[in-house]
Amino acid sequence: MASEITYAEVKFKNASPAAVVEVPPETKKHEHHPQKYPPWLPWLISLLLLLVCIAVIIALLVAPCSHSGDQPTALRQRFTEWRCVSAVPRGKGQDWMCCPKGWKRFQKSCYYVSDDKMPWAESVQNCTRMESRLVVINSKAEQAFLTNELRQSRIGTNYYIGLRAQVVGHWRWVDQTPYNETAAFWRTGEPSNVAVEMCVVIHSTTEIHNWNDARCESHNRICEAAAVTA
Repeated sequence: MASEITYAEVKFKNASPAAVVEVPPETKKHEHHPQKYPPWLPWLISLLLLLVCIAVIIALLVAPCSHSGDQPTALRQRFTEWRCVSAVPRGKGQDWMCCPKGWKRFQKSCYYVSDDKMPWAESVQNCTRMESRLVVINSKAEQAFLTNELRQSRIGTNYYIGLRAQVVGHWRWVDQTPYNETAAFWRTGEPSNVAVEMCVVIHSTTEIHNWNDARCESHNRICEAAAVTA
């Protein structure tokens, strides 16, 4: 007798449905892509570095020749012939101190002693055209140098310096340097301090005290400019 297989549907009370485990979506990994630069950027940086190096080299080569002191370039352009002497002890460099040919040098200044005569105003203009001014005397050593130069030149008798009075007895230098009575070199009995003598000249004598107040008429002159260094 063939056996029969019976299927039955069985339900269990209080059975909970199968737990559903929720799996969080896979976290996306952040991919780190290298930052991209323009292909020409390294070339630009290299070019800039090269230009900086060239600029530094040029500055080092030009610097020794660029010393001009306080002297305007116009003076160097005006004169084509110069007389230079070493400004430093031998073996310590190639710095030179130069004055236009025909000018006299003392310390850091150049002096032009004229061989012609002009009134005061024209004398001022003449020095200005040469990028200089009527001499301003600041020390006894400078005064002694000029006295010796005038004694040797034997060209004129009286030479304008850059000292003048706008009011009788009130002396002023052309560059506004304060007038110092204790550093003045007046001849004995000078200045006269009269209205007709408002300009100052150096009288060519061996005495270091050789300033006279004089009429502002035609006299020789002394111009001064800063020496050019190179």
